[in-house]
Amino acid sequence: MVSAFVRESPRKAVALAQLAEGIGGVLLELQGSATVALKLAEAGFVPGARVRLVRRAPLGSPLEVEIDGARFSLRAETAALVMVQIHA
Repeated sequence: MVSAFVRESPRKAVALAQLAEGIGGVLLELQGSATVALKLAEAGFVPGARVRLVRRAPLGSPLEVEIDGARFSLRAETAALVMVQIHA
């Protein structure tokens, strides 16, 4: 089970997959292989973009994610590679 977002330091980077529903922030970096990072970047997942976890499927994956107003479904494993700075 994914734990709820804990408000700590607003500068702390957190994986998108770890956020609670409705929580968002600014995308800091993409981790993982260059191929996955390129595919995400082509869809708008670039540093500085505003991202929010909209909802999670009943079994935890996929995740509905909003990035700069567009919505996507991401596997939880992929969302774990997207590092976000939480909004204060």
